[in-house]
Amino acid sequence: MATSETVQLNDAHAPQQASLDAFSSIIDSLKEELVKMRRDHDKHEPEYFRAVSSLSDAQLTSFSASDLETVRVAASAYGLHLFGKVRLPAVEGQDAYIHVRIFGSAKEGTDGSSTDEREYKLHSIHTEEVVKGDGDRVYRAVFGKGDELEWFDT
Repeated sequence: MATSETVQLNDAHAPQQASLDAFSSIIDSLKEELVKMRRDHDKHEPEYFRAVSSLSDAQLTSFSASDLETVRVAASAYGLHLFGKVRLPAVEGQDAYIHVRIFGSAKEGTDGSSTDEREYKLHSIHTEEVVKGDGDRVYRAVFGKGDELEWFDT
């Protein structure tokens, strides 16, 4: 399994066409999973999605490939690990982003060495639980523009 200790993410940068194509190929599953995730978290810990609680599902998922603002990529023996920062355009008055992880592997019968020989799937949408010094917990799935795009598993 690839981890932040076993592979090196490149520096954050604007997405190139290959990253936009990868993102476009998983955007429907991303939107579906984002809605499902919000509904699940709203049952138990609504703080994760509090920043977008006033948005409908359609508004929450109104992003497109042009809203993929930043990416970081790492290669491993398993394939490509693409991390993306996606702007949520329906949020007014503040910068709101989700962080996504996409995995790219070789299509069956190929070595995956070219972009048309790769297939992509959504690995995860980042959620964060921070324990403060006083023991209080802070939960979020919506991030700000200044939040770094770093390796995550969940």
